Amino acid sequence: MGTTQLETVPEPKYWHLKTVLADALDSEFSVGEILPNERELAARFGVARATLRQALEQLELEGRLQRRRGVGTTVAPPRMGVSVGPSQGEWPGVGGDAWRTIGCVEAAAPAVVAAALGTDPERPVHTIRRQRTMRGQSVATELLYVPSDSVPALPGNLTPAAHAPAVLRELHALPLAGEDRAVELGSARAEDAKQLDRLPGAPVLVVTTRYVSDGRVVAVAVATYRADTCRLTFGDSGVEITHHDEDERGLAAS
Repeated sequence: MGTTQLETVPEPKYWHLKTVLADALDSEFSVGEILPNERELAARFGVARATLRQALEQLELEGRLQRRRGVGTTVAPPRMGVSVGPSQGEWPGVGGDAWRTIGCVEAAAPAVVAAALGTDPERPVHTIRRQRTMRGQSVATELLYVPSDSVPALPGNLTPAAHAPAVLRELHALPLAGEDRAVELGSARAEDAKQLDRLPGAPVLVVTTRYVSDGRVVAVAVATYRADTCRLTFGDSGVEITHHDEDERGLAAS
């Protein structure tokens, strides 16, 4: 077969620059060190600032750099291994759950979540926000969506402090038949970015979990993980989503 069109496409300038920058990060900078500003970096490598931004964005996506509010762009530490399953047949908030509940409101779920739950997109559902912290750092935020039909015995007139515990208590009373997960790359929304101390639009890993009871989806959790600091592990096989190797392979999924 002849040469394909893709094989004849030259390497983009920003991609080559990304490789050069990565080498510089390894040889000239230490973890947490602040990089020079864009003007200085562009002058050093003889490229346009637009090309430099593309390379920096790619390195951030790969977990090599972090953009921090009021600080600038810093060299990222090695990613932490974060287990996201299996949960061994347990509901969110049971046993050694690594999440901390922040609060609960009734609000309409995103259209894709409403479709998974089989509910009217305009009908409010119980929405519990939870946060996950490792080594003193917030690594993930989660929204757990539970429609009223899933917890029909929920008491009325709950105080804000009692709302989330009551929803979780009723959810835990259901027989958990199974769960499934999907992961995709996304961009941090404003509220999630605030919880994760990131800039809106920063790369994140989004893990969506559907919980099934009595033959139907009764709850959906959408967890947003920092893509720059997390290495997600799935199940006993140790399947990982990662970029570069570290000495943290022992942090496999439980």
